[in-house]
Amino acid sequence: MTASRWLALTLAGYLGLFAWLGLWITFLSPPERLPVSLALLLAGTPLLFPLRGLLHGRPYTVKWSLFLALFYFTHGVVEAYASAGERPYALLEVLLALTWFAGGIAYVRKRRADAAGS
Repeated sequence: MTASRWLALTLAGYLGLFAWLGLWITFLSPPERLPVSLALLLAGTPLLFPLRGLLHGRPYTVKWSLFLALFYFTHGVVEAYASAGERPYALLEVLLALTWFAGGIAYVRKRRADAAGS
């Protein structure tokens, strides 16, 4: 696969997670103890930091953004374990975070291999 396809997979996981968290928190299962706006702020703000670099395909940004993917992966696993009612939502979060992570790793490796081969 080409680097651009790996980047597309990375962006699909990243943007999918961004959209999914907004949908989950706003409509599917709003928090009971927090205002929805605060929950959206806490869940979505970290995702805004790598947005520009990911959209431009910068390998350095892709690398460090994968730490965020692991955070959302962990959040999804904990939520799936702790709350049976939220389990399907949390498992989709896990899937999207893993898509982001796997696509990002493959993208960085492919870019490095392409640069070494040129």
